[in-house]
Amino acid sequence: MNIDKFKAQHIAILDGIARLREATQGGIVENAAHIAAHIIKLSGTVKLHLKVEDSVLYPGLASDANPRLAKLGERYQREMDGIAGAYFEFANRWNLADRVEANPEGFRADANRVLRALFERMKREDTEFYPAIEAAHPPA
Repeated sequence: MNIDKFKAQHIAILDGIARLREATQGGIVENAAHIAAHIIKLSGTVKLHLKVEDSVLYPGLASDANPRLAKLGERYQREMDGIAGAYFEFANRWNLADRVEANPEGFRADANRVLRALFERMKREDTEFYPAIEAAHPPA
């Protein structure tokens, strides 16, 4: 099972999180338009990544001959539901500059909570989930 595409998407998602952090550190109100634009762009990347995971990765793992890998895939998919839901609520709440400008501290608190959870999840996939898949199915 080739997971290079998933890894590349993780890099793009982590880069998007870093860009949001930079824009926020430069001043939330001053960068509200950039922040909203970054959220919209990041949401597209996250949505694509989740769609491919749900249509290719998780079904492939569910039917894998290795029961440990199948269970791991099931656990990761189940956990991602909550993280994805929280992310898309965040994105819908803050994808307009005027909303970000109107409540900069609310945005900051929400971003810290939601983006941290997404970041930590990506890192866990990179250090635990993807290596387990590659160990079971070494790249050709």
